[in-house]
Amino acid sequence: MVQVALFAALIIILAFTPFLGYIPLGFTRATIIHIPVIIGSLMLGPKKGAFLGFVFGMTSFINNTMNPTATSFVFTPFFELGEVHGGIGSVIICFVPRILVGVVPWYVYRGLERIFGKQMLSLAAAGIAGALTNTLLVMNLIYVFFRTAYAAANNVAEGAVYTFILSIIGMNGVPEAVVSAVLVSIICRVLFQYRQIQ
Repeated sequence: MVQVALFAALIIILAFTPFLGYIPLGFTRATIIHIPVIIGSLMLGPKKGAFLGFVFGMTSFINNTMNPTATSFVFTPFFELGEVHGGIGSVIICFVPRILVGVVPWYVYRGLERIFGKQMLSLAAAGIAGALTNTLLVMNLIYVFFRTAYAAANNVAEGAVYTFILSIIGMNGVPEAVVSAVLVSIICRVLFQYRQIQ
């Protein structure tokens, strides 16, 4: 329980420290908050990882409600931009991908380690899987629930909105996945070794 509280505290500190956990890019925010969620999942298991993912989702919900950008309606039903406002889709986007960030990496790591027996490779793949779970689900759910409003908020033609979403996945998601692979593999290896010593 103490470990869960420590990971949750780290997520909250990252989320509410300006320019640290959520990095504003004008039209959206990049994030590194998925990294402690992934590490928590790998260290504590998928159930506690899911809880940490929920904490991640809650920080996003609060941030987008209290400190909104032009597209915050996709993460909170309490933000309106003209006639555009969030709804149940906002809650799904905000929480479901983030909860899965705390679940998917654990299964990826366990599966790959059983198949290949290579810890660093499995940890890096888990880091990538966690980051891409967040980015791919969030961006594709935005398309499912809010494509018209999202296109309008970004001054993009509705017919071109998925291309725009793919560009965000490329600009945000790929670097986030690379950073996640490196940090998760290094940090988890150290933590696993420390746990074996104890």
